[in-house]
Formats: sequence, C-alpha cells, structure tokens
Amino acid sequence: MKTARSYNWWSYIVDMSMERKLFLVFLLIITLPLSFISVISFKSYSASIQANTIAYSEKLIDQMMDSIDDYIEDMKRISSMPAYVNEIKQNLIRSNRYYEQKQSMEGRAGTAAVAPGDMDLLLSIQRGIEENISFINNIKRGTNSVYIFDSYGNGYYSAKDGGVRLDLKQSYTYWSGQTQDSGGEATLLGTQAYTSNLQSTRYAFTVVRKILDGLWKPVGLIAVEANFSNLETQVAELDKVTHGKSVIVDQSGKVIYDSDQKLLTADISRSALFQSAAGSSGSFYDTVSGKDRLNIYSSSSKTNWKVIISIPVDELTHGVKLTRNATIGATLIIIVLALIISIILSFALTKPLTRMIQLMKRVQGGDLDVTFRVKRRDEIGLLGHQFNRMLARIRQLIQDIYRMEEQKKEAELQALQSQINPHFIYNTLESIRMTAEINDDTDAADMISILGKLLRYSTSDVSGWTTMKQELLYVRNYVELLGCRYPGRFELMIDVPDALGDYSMIKLVFQPIIENAAYHGLDDTKPQMHLSITCEHTEQKLLFHIRDDGCGMDQITLDKLNQRLRHDAPPKKSINGGIGMINVHQRIRLHYGPAYGIQVFSTPGEGTDVILSLPLREAERR
Repeated sequence: MKTARSYNWWSYIVDMSMERKLFLVFLLIITLPLSFISVISFKSYSASIQANTIAYSEKLIDQMMDSIDDYIEDMKRISSMPAYVNEIKQNLIRSNRYYEQKQSMEGRAGTAAVAPGDMDLLLSIQRGIEENISFINNIKRGTNSVYIFDSYGNGYYSAKDGGVRLDLKQSYTYWSGQTQDSGGEATLLGTQAYTSNLQSTRYAFTVVRKILDGLWKPVGLIAVEANFSNLETQVAELDKVTHGKSVIVDQSGKVIYDSDQKLLTADISRSALFQSAAGSSGSFYDTVSGKDRLNIYSSSSKTNWKVIISIPVDELTHGVKLTRNATIGATLIIIVLALIISIILSFALTKPLTRMIQLMKRVQGGDLDVTFRVKRRDEIGLLGHQFNRMLARIRQLIQDIYRMEEQKKEAELQALQSQINPHFIYNTLESIRMTAEINDDTDAADMISILGKLLRYSTSDVSGWTTMKQELLYVRNYVELLGCRYPGRFELMIDVPDALGDYSMIKLVFQPIIENAAYHGLDDTKPQMHLSITCEHTEQKLLFHIRDDGCGMDQITLDKLNQRLRHDAPPKKSINGGIGMINVHQRIRLHYGPAYGIQVFSTPGEGTDVILSLPLREAERR
C-alpha cells in the first residue's frame, strides 16, 4: 500500500507541467541548502576558518621559504664566483706565498722588518682582491658583507653600510672549522651575533666555501654574509596577514630569526613548541599564559630550516558570531528573492517551449509552412533554429522525391515509346525476312533477323532487369547490324569476365553508349573504328570502360556533357526516339543511387573513354 502511494506521488511529480517542475526544482535547490547552511554555520564556521587559515598559512610559509631558499641559493652562487675569477685565485696564491716566505724568514731570524717592496706587494694583493670583492658585494641585494681569506687567515673585505666584523680572526677560525670536510661545496651557517666596527651588535647568517685552485687545492676561504633586512620584511608581511608571531629555527633547534627578535641565536630544541613541531609540516594547538594558540609549521627541503607561526585562536573566531547573525538574515532575504526569481524564470523558460509545442502540433497536422521565431542564442534558441532547419530539410526532401519520381517516370515513358504495337512490328519484320529469303536476298534477310532480335530485346519488359550476358549479346547484335550497313567499318572487342555472366542489371546501358560512339565519333579519315568494352573492379564498384578510337570531342563539348551529367540534367529525347547517354546516366542513378553513373573522357583525334560504374554485388542490393 505504501509503495503504491509513493508511486502515485512520483507519477504526479513526473506528470507536472514544466513550469511547476522548474519552480519545484528552484525551491528545493535554493531553500534547502540555504536553510541547512544557516543551521550549521555557527558550528562549522569556526572549524572552516581554522582549516582555511592552516592551508593559507602553509601556502604563505612555503612561499616565504621558497623566497629564502632562492636568496640562499643566490648567496651560494656568489660564493662560487672566485672559482671563475682567476685574478682572485692568483692574488690568494700570491698572498699565501708571501706569508709562507714571511713565516719562514721569521722562523730563521726571529723577527723581520717589512721591506718597502713587500709593502707594495701586499697593497697590490689587497687592492686586487678588494676590487673584486666590491664587485661581488654589489651583485646581490641584501648581502651585508663579503669576506675572502687566504690560507693563513688574512682577511680581505669591502663591506656595505660600514658593517664589518671586528672579530675576523675568531670568525675565520669558526668558519674554516665548519668547512673542514666540505671540499669545495658551500656551507650554510645559522645566525651569529657579532660586533661591527660601528660598535653595534648585529646578527647575520653566512654562506662559506673553500676556494680551490686549478689542482683542487684550497687557496683560501670566502664568506658571504647576509643581514636580516630580507627576513624582517618577509616575516613582518606573514605576521600581518596571519595576525600571529613567527620563529625560524634550524634543524638543531637554534633560532635563526623570530618576530620579536628576543630569541635570536637561542637554542629552543628542548621547548614544547619545537618538539611538537615534528615532521616536515603540520599544525597543532597549545596553550600559553591561559590563551589557546594555533601553531602552523613547514620546513625547507633545501636548508632544513623550519618556520613556526603561532596564531591566537581568539583572532580566528572573532567574527564568527557576527557572521552567524549576518548569515541567518541574508538567508531569509535570499530565500524570498529566490522564490520570486524562480517564478519569473520558470515562466520565461517554459514560454518558448510552449510555443514550440504548438508549432509541432501544426506540423503534425500537415502544416509545414511554420517558423519558430528565434529571439535568443541560448539552448532554446538553438533548438528553435534546428527546428526551422529540420522543417526546411523536410520540405526540400519532399520536393526532391517529387522531382526524382517525375524524372523516373519520364525516363520510363521515353523507354516505353518503343513498345508501340510490338507484335505487329515483329510479324511485319518476319514477313519481310521470309520474302527476302524467297527472293534469295540472304543479306537483307540476315539484317532483318538481327533487327528483330534487337527490337524484341529492347521492347520486351523495358522497366525490368536482365543479365550481363544478355546485355552484352544485345551489344554484339547491334554492332553486327552496323557491320551489315557499313561493312568492315566497325570492330568490337569485349573483355568482361565470364563470372559476371549472371550479374543482374538494368537493361539498355551499353548499347546507347556504343550507338553514340558509332554515330557521333566515327572518323571518316580512318578505315576502321575499334570499339571495346573492358571491366575492372574496386572494393565497392564495377567499372566498365567503353572506348572508341574515333574523332573524340573538343574540350568545350566534353565539359558541357560532363556538366550535364554532374548536375543531373533531365534527358532530352533524340530525333530517332532512342535512349541517349544522359538517359542511361539518369536511369543508373535512379536505380542504384548517386554514387554510380557515367563519366566521360575524350581527346580530339584520339577517341573517347566512357566509364560506367555499377555496384559490385547487385545481387545483395536486391
């Protein structure tokens, strides 16, 4: 009982008008989702904001880390420049050689005064290296200082903004120790505090690399130092967007940078914040000073540095209540407006469909002279356009059927004209033949006998079918009759496979072409005309070549003939009442389709080739 009742409701909905269905769809699609959203928005909005914040913050962190990675990669490329600047390596080799000799002399003599020539050499080395350092130092924006040391720890530099380390000896000792096993690869060192020559404490991270000569022996060390201006800008932008605080640490837990700059160079590896940020990326919640925080972190695969940003939860849920109230009010307003709009749209959409249904009913009643007025280019407009094209095509097809039927009847009537009183003609010809034999005129008797055969074949069942063997026999009889009239002037050669002897075909397709060649292509300058019928086949057609070596046709006549064949021009009745080449072409197309027919090729003075195409398997077609 319940199933039947459900079926009745479903049937009622299915049978509803399109306008009511659209209204119902709009009502369900708009009202239910909006009502559902207004009910659960307060519970889900907070979680949604936090999830979006995590995804967005991770994306911002990844972008910042990519920027920092690119910046460090540029520093590494800068540190590799001495390997390509031969002047720097040569000056370092000279500096090493000088201090090696100096240590040797000091070892022998205890102390040694610096000679004027040695001072000039040192100044030349220093000037050469510092000029190259000044060039390198200006390549990358954001680098603070570039230092180059020889193997004995003697430093050369050209600092930006006057910020130069005062503890170069200690820095060299630390840097050379960190690159002891690095070969010629660049080494990234974390944030260090140092005192500059301006008596201020500064912080920087450094890329150091050994400088090797052509034999891969170390000749010095380069240190590319960056200040925090680049990190300060990017971290400040990140904190501004997320309303949080950020800290950047290396893989050992040493702080590279933090938003408040209170933890610089500090080790936080034992803190709960660092230990909770396990893995390459993720998020977690914690509580600090009684306030909940959302912590989001992500790591760089190149430097293994990790960015941790802490966002107060209160900042995330600040607008939830306001949004909830605004959502409820907006939902009610939207539902009312949606119902009004759905009524208007359902009427606007169904009105042209109703108009088209009315036109279809008129077409069903036989009125094909209707037109759907297309006003728009949407789907309904396209449907109306196709409806108009369909009606135009139907009208055209009806006209084509009428025209084809008229042409078929006309062709059959022209062929039937030769059937006027056939028995009277047969009897008359037979009486004449008997009279000729009685008078011993055998030639006339033979001609009359052949003519009787031709007449009997052409006038018996004209609209019916015949076989290839009978059709070719008819052609032979016709050429034999021509030979009686014009002795020795015509020679016929037929090369058609015997397997096609039972091939079913329409009558009178070869003889009119042979007749056309004999009467219009005969060349009086040649003693004999050769006529031939050969056959070839493709995958779908039989192609018969009816050739003659007569006078041929000029190009203008040939073009006119082929044009009439292509455009399916109506056949014209010849003077003697025979069936012409155009008639044969049209009969073939009417029986077999537009893919078959006649095509003519001719060369003046050489002859004509008529290609007649028929279906390969006519038996299957029938």
